[in-house]
Amino acid sequence: MKQERSLYYAENMDRLMVRDRFFFNNPVFMQGLGLAPIVVAATNLHNALILGFAVLLLLTPTRIIAALASRRNPFRFRGITYALTASVLYIGVWFACNRLFGVEIQSVGLYLPLLVVEPIIIKRYERPQRERLSTALRKGLLTTAGFLLALFLVAALRELLGAGTLLGHSVGIRPALPMAQLTCGGFILIGILAALWRWMRNLFKRIVSMEANAK
Repeated sequence: MKQERSLYYAENMDRLMVRDRFFFNNPVFMQGLGLAPIVVAATNLHNALILGFAVLLLLTPTRIIAALASRRNPFRFRGITYALTASVLYIGVWFACNRLFGVEIQSVGLYLPLLVVEPIIIKRYERPQRERLSTALRKGLLTTAGFLLALFLVAALRELLGAGTLLGHSVGIRPALPMAQLTCGGFILIGILAALWRWMRNLFKRIVSMEANAK
């Protein structure tokens, strides 16, 4: 059973590397999308909750509605369609965030409304091929999951290393890297995680290949 599973991964690795948005082709660590809100605003888990909630409500619906609306639009107007769709949807997202988090949404500053033009939300318009609604739904959900994974991982590490807390509660350790709370620290941390992510992906490929070829 183990060898069969390894053989499946080995035979479909190229396809998984392209289609998977959670680990193999994570939108943040592998594609460099969504960096601005993570680097600047996601300094703790509370901010990550606000950003994650907004992206959860915004990314997939924008992709679905814009994919439907773009069917009748020329390619040169597709970027406007995606941005306008995200802008309209953001109105409801803002009210939902305000209802759930109140004035605390101010802690993420302008990076909440800037999600409207964030590449992770509207990048799909660059491709000339029209997207099926089922594909938009599937890829939207996978991209959202991959972004949330990176968002919460980075935010947790920055809060832990920079302040010695998680969700504002002390965990009994001293801050090991206060610079993690700064923008420059966010860039450094994401760079390290991206390198580690690629190493783990390549390691997985080698292990799967070895197991698939084992007698």
